[in-house]
Amino acid sequence: MTAHAKIGPNSIIQTVAALEAKYGKAEAEARLAVAGHGHLAGNLPSEMVEEEKFHSLVSSLDSELDTKELEEILNDAGRRTAAYLLKARIPGFFQKILKPLPPPIAFRLLLFAISKNAWTFAGSGDFSYTTDKTPLITVRVKSPTVPVVGHFYLGTFTGLLRELVNPKTTIDELTTGESGSFVCRYTCHISDKPA
Repeated sequence: MTAHAKIGPNSIIQTVAALEAKYGKAEAEARLAVAGHGHLAGNLPSEMVEEEKFHSLVSSLDSELDTKELEEILNDAGRRTAAYLLKARIPGFFQKILKPLPPPIAFRLLLFAISKNAWTFAGSGDFSYTTDKTPLITVRVKSPTVPVVGHFYLGTFTGLLRELVNPKTTIDELTTGESGSFVCRYTCHISDKPA
């Protein structure tokens, strides 16, 4: 694992936002405190963070929450991250270019662009994708965490692909391996036809 690899702060910001959306602010803060991350209440990061901080948060929440609940929270956090990227990071002109294109072409262009900035979410891990008829996105996680973190990426990819490639896109997620060395695979079902 690369020492002190950093990722975007939205990994933490949006996970806390998703907790608050599910439980309300007071209960979310209480749950963060029980999980050992009470310092995040009113003190969210504004710059790149060491990936271990996000993965530590997810691992701690995994110890405190039901797995299904945490999957939903991380998926929501991923979708919130996608919304942030669409609003503040992915240039409007690029979005306008992608949307009218046939979905397979839009997918290729979007994933090529994502690959250039993959370090902002993969950290010390690896990112790859295929452009087959049923494309596959792969994130190899090398930081100690729990496999449920794959739902964060699932939410992000789903949000981006539905907005920029085809709103009918669905993704099947499969995570294999153990903490510190596992692979998240996302099989993307995108129609050949525009929505």
